[in-house]
Amino acid sequence: MSTDNDSSDSGGHCSTADSDGEVAEEIAIISFSRKMETAEEIKAELADRYEKIDIIEYHGEVFDDHWGEYDCFIGLMASGIAMRKTAHLLDDKWDDPAICVVDEALTWAIPITGGHHGANQVAQDLATMGAIPAMTTASEAAGKQGVEARAKAMDSHVVNGRSTIQTNLAVLDDNLGPIARLDGPQAVLVGDDVTVLKRNKDDGVVIGTGSVSGASAESFIAAWETALAETEYGFEDVDFVATATRKEDEEGLLEAAEELDLGVVAFDKETLLEHEGPTPSRSKELIGWPGVSEASAIAGGREQDLLLEKIGYENEVTVAIGR
Repeated sequence: MSTDNDSSDSGGHCSTADSDGEVAEEIAIISFSRKMETAEEIKAELADRYEKIDIIEYHGEVFDDHWGEYDCFIGLMASGIAMRKTAHLLDDKWDDPAICVVDEALTWAIPITGGHHGANQVAQDLATMGAIPAMTTASEAAGKQGVEARAKAMDSHVVNGRSTIQTNLAVLDDNLGPIARLDGPQAVLVGDDVTVLKRNKDDGVVIGTGSVSGASAESFIAAWETALAETEYGFEDVDFVATATRKEDEEGLLEAAEELDLGVVAFDKETLLEHEGPTPSRSKELIGWPGVSEASAIAGGREQDLLLEKIGYENEVTVAIGR
């Protein structure tokens, strides 16, 4: 049994990085016949996040028959089965498809190969159905945002995948600074330990946001809607939400971004000071940080320019729109 889904990911926000650093678009769910109902549920939940999702009925040679056709396999089966049936096919982590297994009860989603190249993100997508992502890659296990996750959050993809070995080690050691932006036409020469990201589209906007501590997800969403209504853009045009590192763990912000399927990028103090906006902010006087919403919107924008200066919502959330 094989069924196709040709829906495209309009915003690109849930696409994953495959082994070549491109956007992972094609997923295969490998399922035993008795688990087809669950497979259909998974497909329906993830349908708008990938260009194509096929459901393929399991048989002994199923991975052999379809190896190389998909960016990631979702194995609706025991991890041992997937491991035994793919071990002889594994050749190069940069070229092999990613594999994530999930049980029929959707309790655990376990990336077993290609965690940074699609499987981790599939596991996170399955978490929207209640599965617990069991990610063991070093950066995720340490609670840190790896380079591939940063690329996804910024609606971009990794061009030179092998470089992420070094840059993710720097993430673990807290030695990787903010992602530098280079607008062309220019030529750039980089070494093997420099990861190059390329935007998936060129005309999106960035929501820069700050808040009081404990602001609700509803307040963030309402504030962002209010700000976007002042422009010609909607949520489908947003590349990502930008904020400060001191706000990156705000529960309401993260919940709002997740509900809207947007990535979150946090900029450090030095970066925000370099991109300070025009509206005066008391935080600069009190704690030395510039106004978060304008500075992060400018820092995150492709043109590093403000489309909408800071506006406030209910004395809880501030928003600016960058481009």
